[in-house]
Amino acid sequence: MEINDFSLLIGGEAGAGIARSGFLFAKACMRGGLHVFGTNDYQSLIRGGHNFYVARVSEHEIYSHLDQIQLLIALNAQTVMLHKDELVSNGGVIYDQDDANLNHEILGRTNLKLYPIPLRKIVIDELKEPHNLIMRNTVALGAVFALINFDITLLEEVMKDTFKAETAESNMKAARVGYNYGKEKLAENFEYQLRKTNAAGKSRIFLSGNEAIGLGAIKAGCKFFASYPMTPTTGLLHFMTTNERHYQMITMQPEGEIAAINMIAGAAFAGARTMTATSGGGFCLMSEGLGMTGMTETPVVIMVGQRPGPSTGLPTYSAQGDLRFVIHASQGEFPRVVIAPGDIEECFYETMRAFNWAEKYQLPVILLTDKYLAESEVSVIPFEPDRVKIERGLLITGQYEGEKYQRYEITETGVSPRIIPSTREAIVHANSDEHNEYGLTSEDPTITTMMMDKRMRKLDALAKELEESEIETIKLYGPEEAKATIISWGSTKGPIREALKLINQEDNGAVNFLQILYIHPFPKTKVEQILRKAKKTIVVENNRTSQLSSLIRDHLLRRVDHKILKYDGRPFDSFHLSEKVKEVL
Repeated sequence: MEINDFSLLIGGEAGAGIARSGFLFAKACMRGGLHVFGTNDYQSLIRGGHNFYVARVSEHEIYSHLDQIQLLIALNAQTVMLHKDELVSNGGVIYDQDDANLNHEILGRTNLKLYPIPLRKIVIDELKEPHNLIMRNTVALGAVFALINFDITLLEEVMKDTFKAETAESNMKAARVGYNYGKEKLAENFEYQLRKTNAAGKSRIFLSGNEAIGLGAIKAGCKFFASYPMTPTTGLLHFMTTNERHYQMITMQPEGEIAAINMIAGAAFAGARTMTATSGGGFCLMSEGLGMTGMTETPVVIMVGQRPGPSTGLPTYSAQGDLRFVIHASQGEFPRVVIAPGDIEECFYETMRAFNWAEKYQLPVILLTDKYLAESEVSVIPFEPDRVKIERGLLITGQYEGEKYQRYEITETGVSPRIIPSTREAIVHANSDEHNEYGLTSEDPTITTMMMDKRMRKLDALAKELEESEIETIKLYGPEEAKATIISWGSTKGPIREALKLINQEDNGAVNFLQILYIHPFPKTKVEQILRKAKKTIVVENNRTSQLSSLIRDHLLRRVDHKILKYDGRPFDSFHLSEKVKEVL
């Protein structure tokens, strides 16, 4: 039967090309007009351990993965045993018959279709690639296209665009061999089929959160990016490095996170738009440098990709435990902006805005993401880069025309005219000690108070601008009036939107969803307007202490009615989440 929602899981040992195979399948399905969401799961090992990639495809727009799968490619026996219970009734298992001797009795499930393929033998004997056994995954992919009766030429086109000519040719040959084997011996009894839609050939892009943030940074005019590799933000470093020459920017991997924050501060002082990326442990190291950017009023953008902690924690998994940390990190008090995008589009547009806020208000801006958002890959329509206009704020270049220049001039908004060093007729003093308006060190209590008030006024001005602008600091999904309002932030957005569909299909108008996109300054007036109408409130988060609930309590003096929390390193599954929500309705 043809279905409009299908999930493929490919799993095996690290180094077996798992993620690349999932990517190829997902992108081929996108070219067939389907919506696609892909996410990967891997252990913190260079080689070995269990890795898997889930590619979900649908005729309808989708926002997250599902834990229920229709077809499993198992490149080792362990993968079958780990994931057999995630397969739906009559789901299929493709496996290498040379690695595993499977039957329904061993699996403990009689409602599965088993498809043994001599993958290793095909690679060695037919493809003549005995030293390239990684190609087993490509043979298996070809068999998948035969099983689901999908157009194999779509996969071949993606391979041509992904690999160099020689590599593409060998992979296309392997896929075609797998496809022919599947058509001849496997395809007749698999009931889950896919079809191309009318959207086939229409323009869509398939990218991760890291890549969307990188595109946003490039479009915003980022000219200096310094980052030390740390999961899950390493992909952003790779993306920026790949594109640095084409877009005439400098990308560096320094010796550590302390160097990275200091480098981007120096480049920003020199007038460049700058950025770094890290995770919680690296951000700990950056905290003193973060305080320096606050004191010197230096505009920088920092992407923090969360993972479970404390300490090393689960370094390759996902969490939302750093919300309070990034709001309060570093010594003393100073203004900052914290934005938590929840999907790929927001990663792109809010990164562009982050550079604007940083320069317009001369402060650090933190983009708070996590592993699930940063590394998952989604099909989206191409971005509209002109939607966000570049604003550089009170930046003076060329020649200064005023009186003696005051880098930290007291103003109503707290934002001072900013001059790039080497501008004629001006001397720029920047000081990480407390200082007067000229940037000269001062310990005078009156000046100390005056300068602190000046810096903190920026948040008041920014909050007012956000309140009065059309920029969405919060978003409401579902009916305005509902039995319950789910409240959340960040990457939980996708699973919640899927759960919303499931719940409201059964009980129309039962639930709506308030996404808080701008965490700091907190959009309390807009949030209050929504919560005032809420009959029941449910906070959903990937942390143990429900940090968003505490922010709501701090800013609105409100307690939420229910909390659904998950902190095992894995994202929410929308089916399980919908059941949890229905329990408290």
